[in-house]
Amino acid sequence: MSDALLEVVQAGLRVFDLGRPMFVGMPQSPNHPQFWHTLPRRHGDMVRPDGGSAANDLIVTGTHVGTHIDALAHVSHQGRLHGGADAAEAGRGGRFSDHGVHTIAPMVGRGVLLDIPAVLGLQACEPAYEITPADLAAAADRQGVAVGPGDVALIRSGWGRRFDISAEAYLGAATGVPGVGEAGARWLADRQVLAAGADTIAFEQLAPGAGHRLLPAHRVLLVEAGVYIVEALALEELAAAGIFELTFVLVPLHLVGATGSPVRPLALVAGG
Repeated sequence: MSDALLEVVQAGLRVFDLGRPMFVGMPQSPNHPQFWHTLPRRHGDMVRPDGGSAANDLIVTGTHVGTHIDALAHVSHQGRLHGGADAAEAGRGGRFSDHGVHTIAPMVGRGVLLDIPAVLGLQACEPAYEITPADLAAAADRQGVAVGPGDVALIRSGWGRRFDISAEAYLGAATGVPGVGEAGARWLADRQVLAAGADTIAFEQLAPGAGHRLLPAHRVLLVEAGVYIVEALALEELAAAGIFELTFVLVPLHLVGATGSPVRPLALVAGG
């Protein structure tokens, strides 16, 4: 059984871990500070009179590293944040008081997995494939679920399988990366979801060689609709289990004024 899946049978409840492991050299966006972990104190560096010793850690990371959530402060358009706030003024003083990640309440609610490769008859979407509103609707119809207000929509492209291959394979700079385009983002926004997540490094369809030059889904969801984005999710084992409705649990770190936070989301499913 993969470490990405925790099947804990407690009172008939299974818990799926949707978060990626964080380690030095892991796949991450080049737009954000690299993750670093070291031990400034190791066992034996200092030994107490009774023979005890302790080790401790130093972690350096961006807030959009590993599985993470984007706060509404993360993206602006034409100098404005969600609701029309002036982006430059909102971040004055080095933090976002109104749209920072500390304003995101803990999420405990309905999650819906939309398995796009299953609709297309594939193991994974092709590189640079744009997930359309028709794809999203077809996945919901195939699975017999509806996406509605307050839900967390989890979009599986199958690209997450590449996370364990290499950073180059997962980032897909040369090949492009499948993902939701502008129209698909509007489909989700129209359904008033609370958040939308994907198994890719960016919640976007990325063209070959284009990198993160254009991010229309971020604009639609974060700026226009006020929908949070969760990226780099581990969705393979949830899809393999055929689970499309779940209780989604996510709590960001309480980082006052930050534009995002690493998270470890969980999917709770009834039944042993």
